[in-house]
Amino acid sequence: MNVRTAGEIKLMEQAGRLAANALVHTGKFVKAGITTDELDQIANDYILSHGGISACIGYQGYPKAICTSVNEVICHGLPGAQVLKDGDIINIDVTAIKNGFHGDTSSMFFVGEVTDSAKKLCECAFEAMHRGIKAIKAGGTTGDIGFAVEKYVTRKGLYVVREIGGHGIGKGFHEDPFIPSFGKKGVGPFLKKWGTITVEPMVNETSAPIDEIEIPDSDITIIVTSDGRLSAQYEHTVLITDNGAEILTLPS
Repeated sequence: MNVRTAGEIKLMEQAGRLAANALVHTGKFVKAGITTDELDQIANDYILSHGGISACIGYQGYPKAICTSVNEVICHGLPGAQVLKDGDIINIDVTAIKNGFHGDTSSMFFVGEVTDSAKKLCECAFEAMHRGIKAIKAGGTTGDIGFAVEKYVTRKGLYVVREIGGHGIGKGFHEDPFIPSFGKKGVGPFLKKWGTITVEPMVNETSAPIDEIEIPDSDITIIVTSDGRLSAQYEHTVLITDNGAEILTLPS
């Protein structure tokens, strides 16, 4: 795990704030009838106009500025001609680079009226993320985070995605360590003070396996539930401090 200097932390704060503001701005346009490609353009325009660039464009061949994961799409949903309709849930994932550092955040948005089960799923993913963040302490382990996340999700009768999780972040988009959504307390790599990581549990309605859909000319794959049931995710970039964790991806 890389440890940040005071100067680097300030740059991480700026990148995180830009990503958070871009996410909030883009979310205001979520409504029935808009395409995911239009949301992508809105997010990219915002990032560029505020002195940053999207980390996603060209990353391992990924062609778009954000990820738009609708309904059964767990993550890496590719913006395109898909038109949002009433009852959809969508995760918008924004990663911005500013002054050479990354800020990475995502949130769920509702399109019109959604089902109670969809609301329950999203509420669970949101709280699971915060349970994971609360479990962070310098000298703790990645397993502490995963344990807190999985314990909460399981008690709600839902299921964490094990194959994909959070990660270290800084000058690199995805750095060590991997931050799982499952685990045992005291197990896994240690968390270092002034390290920066993402916490991003993905929560599914069922325990069905995941499927992968290839993106042409990219090493990134779209991850979906194999049974077509819903998935939800929230994500923050956080700084490990003396007192736990400070969220860097809060909007201004």
